[in-house]
Amino acid sequence: MPDSSRIRVMIVDDHAMVRRGLAAFLSVFDDLELIGEASSGEEAVRLVAAAQPDVVLMDLVMDQMDGATATRAIRQSCPKVQVVALTSFREEMLVQKALQAGAISYLLKNVSADELAAAIRAAHAGRSTLAPEAAEALIHAAAQPPAQGYDLTARERDVLELMVKGLSNMEIAERLIVSQSTIKTHVSSILAKLSVTSRTEAVALAIQHHLVH
Repeated sequence: MPDSSRIRVMIVDDHAMVRRGLAAFLSVFDDLELIGEASSGEEAVRLVAAAQPDVVLMDLVMDQMDGATATRAIRQSCPKVQVVALTSFREEMLVQKALQAGAISYLLKNVSADELAAAIRAAHAGRSTLAPEAAEALIHAAAQPPAQGYDLTARERDVLELMVKGLSNMEIAERLIVSQSTIKTHVSSILAKLSVTSRTEAVALAIQHHLVH
């Protein structure tokens, strides 16, 4: 029977040596329990659904399914699982993408064992921990004017325009002659790119910034 007093942690990284090092970090602390490892985003999504860890340490740069995509999938299917992004990269876009996907914290891999343990405990308690470089990247991003068009594709603009007109996913799918699942994917991408959490917010932002005709 699992010890409910210990925080159950899963490691996701495509490098075995990194996973081994992190496992050694965790073994030092009595209140942390390593319950699994994944070497890819796809494997992480499967294992999290089965094992239900408390906290996932998520690498961001992986082949096929990257860490941000895996984080979004995990947070959607298992909202009680907290994800700590743990990466060697401090690029502004990567920080934003990880946090928008639902990661509660963003740390660099040069973090100390004590700092990592403290971040895991904080994540388990619902508190965020940001590496100074990540916080700096967010502050810099907030100071920039919004990118014109938010990098929406032509098809995403078509979908957004129909959202503004009040059409449902089914109606948009019929209008554009595609499947509802395709439209659902487009809508999710639009919400992510506009940094909003609902269709209502997306529509309001589209009207405010004249993103559609």
